[in-house]
Amino acid sequence: MPNDNLLNKYQIFSTVEECDIAIVPVDIGYFYTNKNQGKLDNFINKALALGKKVWVYSGGDYGKSLESSVHTFRMSGFDSKMNQQTFIMPSFIGDPYVKLSKNFHTIAKLEQPQIGFVGHASNSLSKKIKEISMYLNYNFKRWTKKTATDYYNFYPSSIKRFQLLAILKKNPDLKTNFIFRNKYRAGIKSLQQKNKTTIEFLENIEKNPYTFCLRGAGNFSVRFYETLAMGRIPFVIDTDFRLPLSDTINWKKHCVIAKEQEMVDTIIDFHQNISPEDFELMQINNQKLWKEYLEREAYFLKIHSVFKLKTE
Repeated sequence: MPNDNLLNKYQIFSTVEECDIAIVPVDIGYFYTNKNQGKLDNFINKALALGKKVWVYSGGDYGKSLESSVHTFRMSGFDSKMNQQTFIMPSFIGDPYVKLSKNFHTIAKLEQPQIGFVGHASNSLSKKIKEISMYLNYNFKRWTKKTATDYYNFYPSSIKRFQLLAILKKNPDLKTNFIFRNKYRAGIKSLQQKNKTTIEFLENIEKNPYTFCLRGAGNFSVRFYETLAMGRIPFVIDTDFRLPLSDTINWKKHCVIAKEQEMVDTIIDFHQNISPEDFELMQINNQKLWKEYLEREAYFLKIHSVFKLKTE
């Protein structure tokens, strides 16, 4: 159905000449993998020659930013390597509390930081071999031009999660509530299993004020957005990521961002220095942030404001 809120901000035109922004409505990877890059380039060059802004979308775990004259929307990437015309999109998720049939409530501050996690984390030899195999296979596809994305160094995310979570779990100054899965989404094979593991995942976020978030294959975490949507505090490891609307949102007010080597000290220091009142207020503001900035409709309404401000 038509979205009245978005239609108040955006209108669709059939020709480039009529529009303010020319949008490529499909993943640009389609043009590269189908050896049709010329069609993409012609569309972009025509729009730029007419003085139009150009938006493109680069999908998947990795993504690729085009030249700085084009605005690229993508899920992930490395902040230090992306140009300023690259916009990070949130993972667009539904309201988790609808799935749980519950309402949001805050968690009072306890003496120790209480951290939750449910997910794919394994340190087995077979997992290491699989991670290496997947990495080599993907880079072979890049090398043979079967896919076109930025280059990523090898990062065995499930192994890194296991190692970092093990450090947190052993620390007596932290209270942890971790459930390790040996396979992605616990290797579910039925709808019943999917529902069961999803509920376990969401209930873990609900019951713990902090949730551990670390990137996956791409340099982003869907769990990060799910944590915000539930009004909890993401405890996220810095992997040179860029967060959505970073020129608008002061992310230090909504999550705990830690360097890998300093993660224990960072979470303890943060927890000790936040007041009980601000601790609960942060949870309220996080759910509000998701609803007003990171939900699908809200995000594109904010993007409209960003581009409107840039033209004034």
